[in-house]
Amino acid sequence: MGPPGAGKGTQAGAIAEHYGIVTISTGQLFRDNIQLGTALGKQIESLIADGNLVPDEVTNQMVFQRLASPDVRKRGGFLLDGYPRTLEQVAALDAELVNQRRRLNAVVALMAEPTTLVDRLLQRAEIEGRADDNADSIRHRIDVYHAETAPLLDVYRDRDLLVEVDAIGEVPEVRRRITAALDAKLGRQS
Repeated sequence: MGPPGAGKGTQAGAIAEHYGIVTISTGQLFRDNIQLGTALGKQIESLIADGNLVPDEVTNQMVFQRLASPDVRKRGGFLLDGYPRTLEQVAALDAELVNQRRRLNAVVALMAEPTTLVDRLLQRAEIEGRADDNADSIRHRIDVYHAETAPLLDVYRDRDLLVEVDAIGEVPEVRRRITAALDAKLGRQS
């Protein structure tokens, strides 16, 4: 978890690989379903084309299908990237994990100051040529994160699952912080 620009997507795959688990990225699930032309993909494409967010029910359905897939079961673990984002999604995930007889071991929160994130995202937008990523839209996305998703940190903190990690620094440095914090939380040796 973390605000836009904190490096969730950058870190997720390498962290999952480090622990030998599967990454489940809602963004990638959306893209895959759209590309495959599934019924969910067509629904998502239509929503996005109209400028709407994908409803929790659709997102939940995709994540739960992926959680139940054979490769995730075989690997024995998973890393959720971009999910949950709302308290409603937390409740739905809790119920599904009980249904699948699974549990969360830790929740990583990548922490960074908003001004640093705006600068980071503006730099990324310039490199990638993303004209729609301007300072105002970036600040708005960060504000939405703080209003809707940041309250989930308290939920996971209360459950003693939260691992907060400073997200500022070079990618390998942040990755080392994440694995060290997770190893300490899970009682593992690095």
